[in-house]
Amino acid sequence: MTTANPTVTLRATVPVRADGRVGQFSQFSGLYARELLKTFRNPWVIVITLVQPFMWLAFFGGMLSQVSSAQLDEFLLHAPAGTSYLSFLLPGVLSTGMMSIGMFGAMSTIQDKRFGFMKRILITPTSKATVYLTKALGSATRGLVQIPVMIAAATAFGVTLHGSPLAWAAWILGLVLLGLGFSALFLAITSSSTDWQTPGVISNFITMPLMFASGAMFPASIYPPWMRAIADVNPVGFSAQLSRSVLTYGQFTGTDLTYLGYLGLFALVMILAGTALASRYLKVE
Repeated sequence: MTTANPTVTLRATVPVRADGRVGQFSQFSGLYARELLKTFRNPWVIVITLVQPFMWLAFFGGMLSQVSSAQLDEFLLHAPAGTSYLSFLLPGVLSTGMMSIGMFGAMSTIQDKRFGFMKRILITPTSKATVYLTKALGSATRGLVQIPVMIAAATAFGVTLHGSPLAWAAWILGLVLLGLGFSALFLAITSSSTDWQTPGVISNFITMPLMFASGAMFPASIYPPWMRAIADVNPVGFSAQLSRSVLTYGQFTGTDLTYLGYLGLFALVMILAGTALASRYLKVE
């Protein structure tokens, strides 16, 4: 008696366009969904994403909590009378948090390279540009997790928030654009690397000077001229100013619209440049 062992062949259906080229939308959506699942399945990523900006708010705010509002207004904030340092600091912390979130996207890319997932993806019809864009968008989305937590923490510390729903929508859009731009930048710089240490080194090299020379933690008006020159073109500073106008001062003016346009231009340039670099240099070994 013989037993037949039929072989079942599974074939994946790959969307093909009318011109014979492979479409990338389904690959993009699948990889983006994977980025989100990776984020929410890793509790440590969530914890670090939430705790890091909260620590900035708690320690910096606590450090100056004993300084009177009059002294802050006169010597430090140069803001409307009665503005607390926590009210001033919250928008800056959210902006710097969105800047540094790109490091996690770069580390995720290194992990995919080291464990073989990237190699399996790149031998499929999925383009390098699609892989790159899903990583950048996944990082920016991950950064949004910290917003409701920071808002709740600031409210618990006694910060009064202002702004209309439309102004808040513009503020959140600005944060998304900032996170997308820096995620694209970090990923482009590390696209050819497989070293675990590279994202952290690059992140520290970029984020520290941009954080302190941005007006996010302290007003740029107290900076020396060379730092003020950096702050004048620093996207983190534009995001902090936009956030501060909405949350602290309760307004959204033409100047704030200019800030939003600048952040959009920054994100677009970083995405275009990063896509070109990743298409050429993204590799697994």
